[in-house]
Amino acid sequence: MNCTPYSMKIVITASEVPLSGPLVVPIGSIITMEARDLAGRRGVLIREVPASEVPVVRDPQRTVVLGSDHGGFALKESLKPLLESLGLLINDRGVHHGEPADYPDIALAVAEVVASGEAMRGIIVDGAGIGSAMAANKVPGIRAALCYDRATARNSREHNHANVLTLGGRLLTATQAEDVVRTWIDTPYGGGRHQARIDKIAQIERRYSK
Repeated sequence: MNCTPYSMKIVITASEVPLSGPLVVPIGSIITMEARDLAGRRGVLIREVPASEVPVVRDPQRTVVLGSDHGGFALKESLKPLLESLGLLINDRGVHHGEPADYPDIALAVAEVVASGEAMRGIIVDGAGIGSAMAANKVPGIRAALCYDRATARNSREHNHANVLTLGGRLLTATQAEDVVRTWIDTPYGGGRHQARIDKIAQIERRYSK
């Protein structure tokens, strides 16, 4: 588990409540009201244990890691129902209550989870989305794209194989952001002729990582 000043807590949502048996979560996790209600209906006991004792159950292909600074907090929260409706698991790296935060810290926390393979996709929201893209792209293996409409979202996935999406929380309405996110999630990487260019991006990364 990555530890930064703003990413200590894990948010447990309804999508992570099993049909039966216990739900084992790290001590101090934020458990949404919907998750608690669903656990109660299913008779699932919620057990809090040290993080080192939590079994690894997340599916990287279905996991999206989220993060925002205070400028993107409201929009980040508004995107969660959409992601859950798409059958995705959410790993929320903060902020959790809109507390002040520096976007490079949040971008790093999200990018490291994606780079580690724990999640195949990440979404970061700050005021404009620009700074988070810059910071995330400093992490090897990350291809972060700032998108602001369906066309840029589709292009970033199909052509550029983006694995992190950044959004401007003060520039997009919730509806606009949902359109971008839905398109970004639904668009597969095109491969083919695009792969040679992705390989060149990786070559540049390796050259300056030495």
